[in-house]
Amino acid sequence: MAKTVIVSCGTGIATSTVVAKSIEEACKAAGINVVTKQCKAAEIQVLIDQGADLIVTTTQMRFDPGIPVIRGLAFLTGIGKDKILDEILTILRA
Repeated sequence: MAKTVIVSCGTGIATSTVVAKSIEEACKAAGINVVTKQCKAAEIQVLIDQGADLIVTTTQMRFDPGIPVIRGLAFLTGIGKDKILDEILTILRA
C-alpha cells in the first residue's frame, strides 16, 4: 500500500514540484511505494481529509494536522537535504 505525502508551498507549483520529485526519487531508491500530492498551503486541510501520512511544507503551518510535518526548506537551500530525506524515509517506513 502506498504512503501519501502532501507537499505544500506558497503557490503549489514550482517549489512543491522540486520537493515532490526529490521525495519520490528517495522513496523509489529505498523501496517505499509513495504518492505525492502537491498543493498550496491553504489547501492542506482538504488533502489531509482525503488521507495522508506526512506533510512536507516550505511554508508555515498554522494548525496541528494530526500527522507528522517536516519543514522542507532544505530542499531549496540544499543544506541538510540528506538529513531531511532520511527523516522522511524513517517516518514512511513506520
